[in-house]
This record gives sequence, structure tokens and C-alpha cells, in this order.
Amino acid sequence: VQLQASGGGLVQPGGSLRLSCAASGFTTSYYTIGWFRQAPGKEREGVSCLTNNDDGSSYADSVKARFAISRDNRKNKVYLQMNSLRPEDTAVYYCAAYAQCNNIGSAMPLGWGQGTQVTVSS
Repeated sequence: VQLQASGGGLVQPGGSLRLSCAASGFTTSYYTIGWFRQAPGKEREGVSCLTNNDDGSSYADSVKARFAISRDNRKNKVYLQMNSLRPEDTAVYYCAAYAQCNNIGSAMPLGWGQGTQVTVSS
């Protein structure tokens, strides 16, 4: 079972990126999948999650109205569209499987793979 995040990079403030999460060894549509990030010297922060049947989602207050999570079951991928990026969004982003998606702020990731670096800077 593996989750691989990609799509990070360097972007100017106000710009956009779309992160992708590819799964191998399991079907993402059966699981709650989400994203968390970790910046140097800071605690891990849950960013967003989406329930397995897409009937529920949760976003951190810091990204609400700017980020959007979605999935493509045919491709077995989950995405994180990030708009209006800010320097404080700079972090390594990881996709992960979760047991629940009631509140991404308190959700504990069950497993995750290699992250992707997002740097927001002018």
C-alpha cells in the first residue's frame, strides 16, 4: 500500500498549484483520503480530507475558500487544488488515509507516503 504525492513546486504569492496523490495497492474510493502539511520547525497540520463516498469534507480554517479537494476514481487519484497561495502555505504536503473526516484538525493520518514540497515565495 503506497500513497505518492506530486505536483509541488515554487510559486509566487497569489499563484496556484494542483497536487496529486496516486495510490497503489488499494482503491482510494474505499477510503477517506486527505492531505496534511509540515513546515520546518512547525507541527503537522491537517489541511483537508474527503470521505470515501464524497459526501463529506473538511478543511483547515487557514485554507478554507482557497483549497479544494477532489478525487478521480477512474484514475485512483486524489487532488488538492490550491489557489491564492500565501508564503505561510510553504511546507511539504503529504496525502494520507484517515479513519474519519469530521474535523481535519483532529484527524490522525493512518498512513502516508512521500510528500511534495510547496514553496510560495516572490
